[in-house]
Amino acid sequence: MPDRGGGPTGPRIRAGRPSRKVRALLVTLGVLAALGMVFTMFAGFWTDWLWYRSVHYSSVFTTTLSTKIGLFFVFGLLMAVAVGLNIWLAHRLRPPLSAMSMEQQSLDRYRMGIAPYKKWLLLVVTCLVGLIAGASAAGQWRTWLMWVNGVPFHQKDPQFHLDVAFYAFDLPWYRFLLGFGFAATILCLIAAALTHYLYGGLRVTSPGARATAAATGHLSVLLGIFVALKAVAYWLDRYGLAVKSSDFKATDNWTGLRYVDANAYLPAKTILFCIAVICALLFFATLWRRTWQLPVIGFGLMVLSAILIGGLYPAIVQKFQVQPNEQAKEAPYVQKNLNATREAYGIDDTKVTDYEGESKTKDKSTLRGAADDAASFRIIDPNIVSPTFQQRQEMKDYYGFPDNLDVDRYPGKDGKEQDTVIGLRELDLAGVPKHNWINDHFRYTHGFGVVAAKGTEAKGGEPVFTEYDLPSKGDLGTYEQRIYYGEKTTTYSIVGGPQEEIDYSDNDGEKPTSYRGGSGVNLDNPVNRAAYALTFNEPQILYSGAIGKGSRILYNRTPKERVEAVAPWLTIDGDAYPAVVGGRIQWIVDAYTTTNGYPYASRTTLGDTTADSLTATNNSRAVVAQQNQVNYIRNSVKATVDAYTGEVKLYQWDTQDPVLKTWMKAFPDTVQPRSAISGDLMDHLRYPQDLFKVQRELLTRYHVTDAETYLTGSEVWQVPNDPTNKSGNAVPPYYLSMKMPDQKQQAFSLSTTFTPTGRDNLAAFMTVDAEADSKDYGKIRILKLPTRTTVDGPKQVQSKFNSDERIASTIKLLRGDDSDIEYGNLLTVPLDGGLLYVEPVYVRGSGLKLPLLRKVLVTYGNQTEFENTLDEALDKIFGTKKSATRPPGTGTPPDTSDPTVRQALQDAQKAFDAGQRALQDGPDWAAYAKAQEQLREALKKAEEAQSKADDKTADDKTGGKTDDKAGDKAGGETGEKDGGKNQS
Repeated sequence: MPDRGGGPTGPRIRAGRPSRKVRALLVTLGVLAALGMVFTMFAGFWTDWLWYRSVHYSSVFTTTLSTKIGLFFVFGLLMAVAVGLNIWLAHRLRPPLSAMSMEQQSLDRYRMGIAPYKKWLLLVVTCLVGLIAGASAAGQWRTWLMWVNGVPFHQKDPQFHLDVAFYAFDLPWYRFLLGFGFAATILCLIAAALTHYLYGGLRVTSPGARATAAATGHLSVLLGIFVALKAVAYWLDRYGLAVKSSDFKATDNWTGLRYVDANAYLPAKTILFCIAVICALLFFATLWRRTWQLPVIGFGLMVLSAILIGGLYPAIVQKFQVQPNEQAKEAPYVQKNLNATREAYGIDDTKVTDYEGESKTKDKSTLRGAADDAASFRIIDPNIVSPTFQQRQEMKDYYGFPDNLDVDRYPGKDGKEQDTVIGLRELDLAGVPKHNWINDHFRYTHGFGVVAAKGTEAKGGEPVFTEYDLPSKGDLGTYEQRIYYGEKTTTYSIVGGPQEEIDYSDNDGEKPTSYRGGSGVNLDNPVNRAAYALTFNEPQILYSGAIGKGSRILYNRTPKERVEAVAPWLTIDGDAYPAVVGGRIQWIVDAYTTTNGYPYASRTTLGDTTADSLTATNNSRAVVAQQNQVNYIRNSVKATVDAYTGEVKLYQWDTQDPVLKTWMKAFPDTVQPRSAISGDLMDHLRYPQDLFKVQRELLTRYHVTDAETYLTGSEVWQVPNDPTNKSGNAVPPYYLSMKMPDQKQQAFSLSTTFTPTGRDNLAAFMTVDAEADSKDYGKIRILKLPTRTTVDGPKQVQSKFNSDERIASTIKLLRGDDSDIEYGNLLTVPLDGGLLYVEPVYVRGSGLKLPLLRKVLVTYGNQTEFENTLDEALDKIFGTKKSATRPPGTGTPPDTSDPTVRQALQDAQKAFDAGQRALQDGPDWAAYAKAQEQLREALKKAEEAQSKADDKTADDKTGGKTDDKAGDKAGGETGEKDGGKNQS
């Protein structure tokens, strides 16, 4: 139908026009406004580019940006061309002029109205849909890069026997293409139908045929394309069953095929694929038949089949085949899920060992030395003593420590590694004496120094500092102490210019400094200053005299921000920790590669599984990707951030991870090889907490390896709530140097406990070797407690502690009228078949802000002791003093698993006790001398037996003999002193 023009126009009425000057001013203002908008958009882009260039990761910025731009234009153009072409085709196929009906007369007004603007309207519509489609496609840059750079897993799924890479890298991209195809087809169908209706190709109320032959053919082809895409969707759905989430056994994170999927849904999808292909061909056939009859019948058949075959049939199979004998039907598929989940989360090599939970030794006095050797009991809780660090080592109000300190390993004065509580004296702007723009961003710019304390000792209730004062001094030697990048550094600073900074203060006053670290973005360029003035909404950056030659702006200063920015494809651990490495303070950040496309592996939500009683009160420790659902995770990257220069380095940690290899192909030269990790740095790398928490949550169910046990649900565990507080959140795992039953010496470990579902007794104890340079690094060990007897779990131990009248009265005295009691980490350590619990107790007075360690709780078996020190509590638990079985300074304790050694030590203990009784009775010097001779003989036998059983080096043997002699001497001197005292 030809377009109708408008009627004649009347004479123009000349309205009052603004003067030329006013018009020029308006044009000028319009141009300036447009330039301002353009520069505002440019400023964000420019500052991002400058930042990435300053950290030497400009390739990440360019690769990401070019990928987004490419996807935007390609898919935006495809959508615009598809929609525009169909509108143009529908307009071209419009019918010729015919008798006008009432419907066509009403539409004629719209046709006349848009006639002068048809081209512009077509351009606007196509550009609009193109922009929307392009923006949506740009958000799929990760999916595109993983698809185009994907490397094989060399592992196949058990159903379709395809490489896991197909599900992790290929299938997400195919689903995006399919979704884009559906969206394009639907938009084209709507646009074509509206155009046909507007120009008479489709009629609703007009007499005669409802659609012209041209409109019928055009719309049928589009419907045929839609149905063909539906056929492709049915085919992909077959593979999607391997990664489909479903509710199974009260868990909503199950993925993979079950019996009903393999025997009902899978054949149904295949049948529906065939029906959809036939239906699509029927729609295409309308180009020749010019009738809707067959396509409509075919489409109705497809819908009916989808209801009956895709919905009703699987329900019947589930009801009448699966439910009557569910365990037998589901077992093979559950086994596939067990195997895949354990592999995907790196828990397939978990070693589960039965553990009695009760001591095998009747005479507990012989275990006193073994208790010291079982672990380096960390009585200094890093989650409690931060106020003590603050009070004793803050030095200035504008310094601060994190609420939760970190645990690391550093050599002591004797050269032996010891668990150390460490924190950085970071800048805290809240304590700046006077707030203004210069002070907040130019003068107070950095923290200063490390503060560290022994984890196993306290003096006067306070930590024993090994690194202290300002500037810091102590056991860590010489290192760059200035901290420009840290967890508390969340604002920007401008350094290196004419305005000097405050370095630190001492008795001689403030010490000035000027940053020479070389990081940050140069502000010499006025364009840069203008861009940052807009970015930070601070106009003073543009004209302030405090900014001049050499001025640099530092921002994105927290370790997590920097690593996440340079590697946006990584998920960052919630706890970055500092270490002194090679004369520098380095922040160490653990990073993960993840995917949710591992077939048959159950999914987990990172934000839920990594939450505990510490993250509940400290959001900075929460995992970055809170709601990320994944079913594959690897600690593939160890990253460092220099606290002075801000330099970010990424190291390949898991050399076998295909996801990391994929990203390394996408972003070449951004991740350094594992061999580049220095030995000094390796000493401070550890197993990450968030990965451990994800694994422990999975192991509550997936510690079993056979489907039958899994299906019964009899072996399901839970992570207990933290008994030391009332948060109701899970107990956090703890770093501790300890020795498991199958280990010969202590290893830096991360440990946790399990209880049976709905119960408080102990079900299992789990630990992982956390020492990065250990051959057993990452080895998970689980000690499984017997189900025939009950062993107290953490909550029961804490309950017994709180209900003990003797302890309760002491607590009441400690609390007094104005003090609070804080319970430290409840540490669990295996010992001689039993479990030893140790918990420090702190007192915080109302006037004194710092907590003081006042008591230590120790529980072993059914006995609980509550003493001033750990040694005193252990002495009471085992009924003997530390010096009687293992003198101070002893290197390696006797091997009490050897029966000869154990018997000799028991004889030595009896002789020692006899000597003590002889001193009390009289004293009887003859009996005392005899007992001392028996003690020497017993120790000599123990030494000889130990020498034969000991497989250590000659130096160790010599040390053992020296220690034994020291023990004899100590015992003799003790006896003489006691004897002299009684005699007098």
